[in-house]
Amino acid sequence: MELGNQMKKYRGELSLSQDALAEKIYVSRQTISNWETGKSYPDVNSLIRMSEVFGISVDSLLKGDVEEMKKIIKEDDINEFTKLSWIFTLMFFAVLITPVPLAKFLGFWGLGIWGLIAAAAVVMAIHIEKKKKHFNIQTYREINAFLEGKSLDEIEAAREEGKRPYQKLLLGIICGIVALAICILSMYILK
Repeated sequence: MELGNQMKKYRGELSLSQDALAEKIYVSRQTISNWETGKSYPDVNSLIRMSEVFGISVDSLLKGDVEEMKKIIKEDDINEFTKLSWIFTLMFFAVLITPVPLAKFLGFWGLGIWGLIAAAAVVMAIHIEKKKKHFNIQTYREINAFLEGKSLDEIEAAREEGKRPYQKLLLGIICGIVALAICILSMYILK
């Protein structure tokens, strides 16, 4: 990364040690060392403070690192989306598996607990849908491409966008069938 070299250059011009620079931008000396060696990357506030200390623009400080920052941000987005997806998957299976045992062993209270689990799953699903809209990914191919750090070309993206209404309708039908099956199973077991 160019940032480390830029930091060393401007720090040298001002005759600042890593300790002195760290003190001016409110981080540790080790953090400055990690930035200069490329082991980690500063946040936006630290970049702004550094540019003020050096008396240069953030653009001058970053010289060549903008693409690297975009890559890091995209990786963070992918990791967050993956984590949210796993959490939702676990919650979904908990909603499917727990209603009968909870109702059988805890009665009314068990159904209340199951309701809380289901509500948490719905909140998580809404959060994931917001993320999908933010990243403009809806179909399976778009999500896979996003998770691999790629994007679909214009023609593929247009095709996938055309599939969205049909996939949502199919998803609604499948969810209705699953809900009906759970209700029938619950009634059968609770008799």
